[in-house]
Amino acid sequence: MYPKSMSIVISGKRYKTDSACLIASDAYWDGRNWERHGRNTFLFKTLKGNFFVQYQSKRRGEHDHIKPVNVDEAVQFYEQLPKKEVAFDVAFPGVHVEDA
Repeated sequence: MYPKSMSIVISGKRYKTDSACLIASDAYWDGRNWERHGRNTFLFKTLKGNFFVQYQSKRRGEHDHIKPVNVDEAVQFYEQLPKKEVAFDVAFPGVHVEDA
């Protein structure tokens, strides 16, 4: 599954999937389809450096939507989502990560 084209204004800011950079997702091909039990999550970064998550669903009664997230939440999504489209250092320049 690929992210759907969406544009929405939240708190005076426009979030557009078409102009944002896809950072990570849980979309993958399981041999039959791209959906994860009918739901997918996509993490984006806008040209101005803001982050948002797009939720897509094929389940009855659920609607696709966008939710803005802060940097800390974006890092958590990045860590949890299995498919990385962009390296961490590129997605989060300046965010310090401690060596284990």
